[in-house]
Amino acid sequence: MSRIDMTAVAPEAFQAVLGLETYVRTNVEHGVLELVKLRASMLNGCAYCVDMHSRDALAAGESSRRLFAVSAWREAPFFDERERTALALTDAVTRLGEHGVPDDVWDAAAKVWSEKELADLLMAIATINVWNRIAVTCRTQPPAQG
Repeated sequence: MSRIDMTAVAPEAFQAVLGLETYVRTNVEHGVLELVKLRASMLNGCAYCVDMHSRDALAAGESSRRLFAVSAWREAPFFDERERTALALTDAVTRLGEHGVPDDVWDAAAKVWSEKELADLLMAIATINVWNRIAVTCRTQPPAQG
């Protein structure tokens, strides 16, 4: 059971996060954005977001094979260099430890993403982590029927 409906209880806060979502949807490559959203949601154990972003990616033409492989992206041969660096950065930012994002992860991403693209990618990772934390804490469930 859901604990709280954020759209009803704190609509202004929900709209603020939705503003971030709108920004990243406009500024990050759609395919990469869905991979990042799916990966962060897997790491955070957010069933609602894993379900939503898997369905969204499939509807946009992403292959189920690549989506399944997001859980083991380091070993999977299906991702190009930009996708790999985006997934590595997603892992590092989502699992942010006491030492932050390692230089090797950041430097690899900075080699294949422009500074603006990297800033937008970081905003995308931060935004999905906000959504995950809201959905997991509120116990938001995926729809029974997809």
